[in-house]
Amino acid sequence: MDVNYIKQDILNANTSMGIEFGSTRIKAILVNSENQPIASGSHEWENRYEQGVWTYTLEDIWTGLQNTYADLAANVQTRYGVELRRIGALGVSAMMHGYLPFDKEAKLLVPFRTWRNTITEEAADKLSDEFNYNIPQRWSIAHLYQAVLNGEPHVKEINYLTTLAGYIHWQLTGEKKLGIGDASGMFPIDCNKKDYDQIMIDKLDELVAEKHFSWKLREILPEVIVAGENAGMLTEAGAKKLDITGKLEAGIPVCPAEGDAGTGMVATNSVRQNTGNISAGTSVFLMAVLEKKLSKAYKELDMVTTPDGSLVAMVHCNNCTSDLNAWVGLFREFMENMGMQVDMNQLFEMLYNKALEGDKDGGGLVAYNFFSGEPLVGIMEGRPLFVRKPNAKFNLANFMRIHLYAPIASLRIGIDILTGQENVILDRIMGHGGFFKTKGVGQRIMAGAMNIPVTVMETAGEGGAWGIALLASYMKNRSVGESLEMFLKEKVFCAQNEVNVIPDVADVEGFNEFMKCYVLGLTVEKAAVASLVE
Repeated sequence: MDVNYIKQDILNANTSMGIEFGSTRIKAILVNSENQPIASGSHEWENRYEQGVWTYTLEDIWTGLQNTYADLAANVQTRYGVELRRIGALGVSAMMHGYLPFDKEAKLLVPFRTWRNTITEEAADKLSDEFNYNIPQRWSIAHLYQAVLNGEPHVKEINYLTTLAGYIHWQLTGEKKLGIGDASGMFPIDCNKKDYDQIMIDKLDELVAEKHFSWKLREILPEVIVAGENAGMLTEAGAKKLDITGKLEAGIPVCPAEGDAGTGMVATNSVRQNTGNISAGTSVFLMAVLEKKLSKAYKELDMVTTPDGSLVAMVHCNNCTSDLNAWVGLFREFMENMGMQVDMNQLFEMLYNKALEGDKDGGGLVAYNFFSGEPLVGIMEGRPLFVRKPNAKFNLANFMRIHLYAPIASLRIGIDILTGQENVILDRIMGHGGFFKTKGVGQRIMAGAMNIPVTVMETAGEGGAWGIALLASYMKNRSVGESLEMFLKEKVFCAQNEVNVIPDVADVEGFNEFMKCYVLGLTVEKAAVASLVE
């Protein structure tokens, strides 16, 4: 696209910006009037494991946000020769779930408890039984109720409970509002009313009534709003929090804050019923947009929503590529000790492609990639594990193949429930995230593992930051009555290039054989958790 055309879009604020807080990277993307990415910025960060809790500090959050914006602004200056002072619309997205409780003075009462924690089993089980609705351990309400059960003194002081995206949105706009997709990972949603389920709200209030807290649940939760609605304006204070140079102007309209699941659906054009997408990075999850409710509650399935409020079945696994990346790092260390210069992109590409040479069933090798607990398979703590039979075909190709299998093996269990027991039909799955970065490899592995065609778009690498930028653009630019589905179809993805991979029969059969060993070997993983105490 013509540089001068883009420059005019920037100067005239015909742009939208999205910022997403991922597990290991914060990314910002600026799109032009045609919803195409024109600049980006990023910041690497990592969660901390402190006193038995996976967390990020508030300093981590704000330093990361400011560095990300500064990187984006510098990118705009370098590419187009203009300072970024005005933006047409913006939005914030982040990892869903977790626990950020604040008192009436806006003080964080306990360190941020992220989605990665598996410390709420008692609460999750009790609430699931009470609601007849699956409440995963990651959900904000599970963290809140577990704190109640634990008798934690901070609970009585809670004035506001929100997610990471909701917290940042609040600080930038002063508004305690949250997009429905992110809110659906805090507490169950009534899709007909596009709001929290009032019957379940009442039940929770009854469960804690004897504690005589000063709050009722609805009073401390964010207001639920759907895609397309205005969720506030960037305040003067918010602008200074975002851009420490003071150049960014306040008054920018801000779209509803969303979770990474919702922005993944938007970034892959997967908000229509019978579509699905898989986001595979530090964690991995499948989102399947449903035509109707499932026949019953399943512990393996979360029920959440699209950013515009349609019902979604979510298969979520805490662990995906962390263990795989650690092994690649070991190979890098070996090469460096041999005096070699290592190009990490080249190393990843070589090892991923080597996996395609391996035996379809992994040759008798099995791996468990659990850096943290994986409730979907009953594992409550992380113990990465590699196991092989004495007669296994132990070679590099098989080693890499099963380490590409492991990140998606737990996911397969949830998908079997959807497609097998509930007869949910998915025409294809849209793939995005680091797992798909090496062309053709992760896509082929995923198609064989799920026995569903997998499509990857040329924009797959843009991820959720682009997704939230598109939601900001939708809020600002949509026509009267234009649905999110139509906006994406006609104004974003009408000319997208994509690659579709059909499952190979041999890959499907091979992964099925691997899964037999994987399921049997979970007893070994559980023994490792019990024996290797941290």
